[in-house]
Amino acid sequence: MHFISAEQPWTVEDLLDEDSQTDKVPLQKLQQLGDSEALKGLLRNPHLRRLMMSVDSSEDKAKAMQDAMQEPLFVEFADQCLKIIEPTETENDYDDDEF
Repeated sequence: MHFISAEQPWTVEDLLDEDSQTDKVPLQKLQQLGDSEALKGLLRNPHLRRLMMSVDSSEDKAKAMQDAMQEPLFVEFADQCLKIIEPTETENDYDDDEF
């Protein structure tokens, strides 16, 4: 099993690893995360950044994520990411109305 650590940051090849059984997020969707003002606002919070660094540096990522998901701020961040990655039809309709 391959874990991504601070010493070994993830690469595009990690996203394209066809042998992995995990869900993959298309690169275009990941780029949309970087363009989100809502996410940028959340990431200005030092507590959220500490939580994310704790998850990233943990040996047991599953346990670290389980613990982080008990924090309302982390849940808010995860929900915002999901709205961008997997928008509901209502959100899609709203986005279309903006243009």
